[in-house]
Amino acid sequence: MTQHYFTPTPQAASRPRTVRVRLRGRSFTFLTDRGVFARERVDPGTRLLAETMEVPQEGRILDLGCGYGVLGLVAASLAPRARVVLVDVNRRAVELARDNARINGLANVEVHWGDGLEPVRGQAFRLILCNPPYRAGKEVVHRLLDEAFAHLEPGGRLLVVGRTRQGVLSLLRWMQERWGTARELARGGGYRVVEATAPGAPQAPSHMGSPPVT
Repeated sequence: MTQHYFTPTPQAASRPRTVRVRLRGRSFTFLTDRGVFARERVDPGTRLLAETMEVPQEGRILDLGCGYGVLGLVAASLAPRARVVLVDVNRRAVELARDNARINGLANVEVHWGDGLEPVRGQAFRLILCNPPYRAGKEVVHRLLDEAFAHLEPGGRLLVVGRTRQGVLSLLRWMQERWGTARELARGGGYRVVEATAPGAPQAPSHMGSPPVT
């Protein structure tokens, strides 16, 4: 069987490489490796979400299924007073994300290994970002998003990106039926960003980060 990037311990021999990219008007350097998602470049879906997400300036932010850390580290750079937590089931990705937080000089970051929300069980987040592992199957994706929504603060937001051809519109309909609040926020390059908002008022005023750079 082909081993996917959501495997806890990749068996592919390590061959690190460096990816340099500009997101939100800022330059980032990411160390990547075999056995992690999008090792050659920042994938278009992650880029779309990174360029369009609104980031609260305070509180806790989660990058669920962080890979080598692109979304969480961009969020941390936009909101230095926030605490950004990155989680992934792939041990190699977790180590890369830790290295990348250091490489990019981001101290408001913590990175944990574990399945789904298990490493942050009981914590609440103002914003959760996720580019789900669609190849793991619908059941896995739905479980991850159910767990994520349950970990939002009142008024907190879950942002999910997906490829139109991989069924993100059916995922949007599932989110709408499940929670009643989901909507499309952005689209481009065959990808869409969708958002679901937890019921209740935010616990504190949310000051957003820099506007997207187009």
